[in-house]
Amino acid sequence: MRNAVRLFYVVCVWTLAGSASASARAPVLVELFTSQGCASCGAADPLIRKLADRPNVIAVTWSVDYWDYLGWKDTFAKPEFTDRQRAYDKRFGLQDVYTPQVIVGGAAQASGDSSTDVESLVGKALRQQPVGPKIRFLSTSRVAVGAGDRRAGTAEVWLIRYDPKEQDVEIKDGDNRGKTVVRYNVVQECVRLGVWRGVPTTYKMSPPSEEGLSSLVVVQGVRGGRIVGLAKRTAS
Repeated sequence: MRNAVRLFYVVCVWTLAGSASASARAPVLVELFTSQGCASCGAADPLIRKLADRPNVIAVTWSVDYWDYLGWKDTFAKPEFTDRQRAYDKRFGLQDVYTPQVIVGGAAQASGDSSTDVESLVGKALRQQPVGPKIRFLSTSRVAVGAGDRRAGTAEVWLIRYDPKEQDVEIKDGDNRGKTVVRYNVVQECVRLGVWRGVPTTYKMSPPSEEGLSSLVVVQGVRGGRIVGLAKRTAS
């Protein structure tokens, strides 16, 4: 009974939203995988900042941990962030992970030090971005994902929280010793909320680990699939 009431509530929200928003395309998510210990990653940081300023683009930075052995432990890295990159690269058929790597819309990848290639992928994604399910933050602890076409199978719903403030980190060891690296929209949390099968569904969200984080809810094919839905809630 409780699930039936919840489903009815979500359907009502979608009906009241109107037909105009039903045709809205989700923003394109651009993901940079990088490391503070990567000596060749510096060029990708200003690119992410530039892309983040574009309309209908959300750009975030993931810090990975597999370069920590070079002498500097990345202060933002978490194993699950590396796992996300490995899932992408397995689907793309790459033999191994690398930095800096940029993933666009969960559908294509390019080296983060090639702004031309990345800009091309972003432009293509903006032209081809599908109409995905509507996503609404119902409260600080609940989000609703609407109906959509999932004939290809189920998808996963992820909660990604990132710090919208610029992060300057002084590196004291390793290949970047003595340098200060600048990061933008650094991911702090990544939580799988559940599966989505094309029908309206609500999900519970845990409180953020710290104040000032912006939130993304991402509907994405399993195991690093294409992103079909995306919504952002800025830090309060």
